[in-house]
Amino acid sequence: MEFREFIEHLDSKGLLVKIKKEVSTEYEIATLMKMLDGKPLLFENVSGYEMPVAANVMSTRNLVAEGLGIEADEIIRKLLDAINNPVEPEVKKMEGYEELNNLNDIPILLHYPQDGGKYISSAIVVARDEEYGLNASYHRMMVVDVDKVVMRILPRDFHKYLERGNKEFAICIGNSVSVAIASAISMSTDVNELAIANALSPLQLIEVDGHIVPQAEIIMIAEMTDEMHKEGPFLDLTETFDIVREQRVARIKKIYARKNAIYHALLPGGLEHKTLMGMPKEPTIFYEVSKVCDVKDVYITPGGCSWLHGVVSIRKRNADDGKKAIEAAFRGHKSMKHVFVVDDDIDVHNPHEIEWAMATRFQGDRDMVIKQEKGSSLDPSADPVSRETTKIGFDLTIPWDKNREDFKKPSLPMKLNPDDYL
Repeated sequence: MEFREFIEHLDSKGLLVKIKKEVSTEYEIATLMKMLDGKPLLFENVSGYEMPVAANVMSTRNLVAEGLGIEADEIIRKLLDAINNPVEPEVKKMEGYEELNNLNDIPILLHYPQDGGKYISSAIVVARDEEYGLNASYHRMMVVDVDKVVMRILPRDFHKYLERGNKEFAICIGNSVSVAIASAISMSTDVNELAIANALSPLQLIEVDGHIVPQAEIIMIAEMTDEMHKEGPFLDLTETFDIVREQRVARIKKIYARKNAIYHALLPGGLEHKTLMGMPKEPTIFYEVSKVCDVKDVYITPGGCSWLHGVVSIRKRNADDGKKAIEAAFRGHKSMKHVFVVDDDIDVHNPHEIEWAMATRFQGDRDMVIKQEKGSSLDPSADPVSRETTKIGFDLTIPWDKNREDFKKPSLPMKLNPDDYL
């Protein structure tokens, strides 16, 4: 499903909350997004704009699964299969788009009073290199003029493309669920994230002014300038404000929008931000842990900012499987700060079960792995220059030399239907 089809699908299933009251792009929409986090929203009457705003549409695992046409517990294996078996999408001609004047025609939100300015936070950059091919990745963009944005660019693939002289690129807003998820997966430079998206769910690419892009609601053609500008503050995954940095400025050359386009607003630090960033790390952790032991499930937890904390469940076969899983999990997600390894009887999505496993199966003097390593730039407690942090792995599995049955909860003694008694 394309983005607008997904919105219609959510509406048909009674999952979409339509807000008809007039709302402002300055703080009001963002406040409602936070207050109704986890619920897909459509703001139909945006003050000063004809374009509606959709928000929180991929804010839970169930919503992502809905967009991919699968069950929530199938997501990790579906992602792993798509990563291992990407399918190059077909390309067709661009149809049904009209050109906008400038960024003032788009209902870009001002989220918080502390922000450096209005932010485009759902945008996916699609760039092309002669040797490496297409690359799709997220980059937040602070509006600094009617035709300019300052972009936060980490030293990864898109940065490499720019350093290799690829100054012009496309910016896509309002993407399908498959494109949104695939663009957040960290792959080697020569892997096309859009081919992973196509393997997740059939995808049609279009050609726009010589650029090959997914059929998004809004497509902008941009060119990197030689200008630098202060970027930030910006509320990140940790729900704390990232520092202000000098970053590169891009000039928006053209803006194309589909007829009756819908703007996709993504709340910084909200559940959609966390789901789209954290979930794609689960298959890479799963893959690394599967090399050393029998892994059942992986979850990047919202309470850990969907970035810094992870839970891994394993089917323990050897005494050291828990510690091997810890080391492998850190290899699978190098920004992770704390990882909790549990037995396969523990639901990784239930924080109460994880805490119970820690309370009943864990001893700090023998079941922790502690290391000093470079961590995430998002962690406000890490060294701000070197990013050095203390990483801890907690082995919450049943001690190998103990009777496993002594560490398990009993099942209910009878199978009953409580409705028969109420």
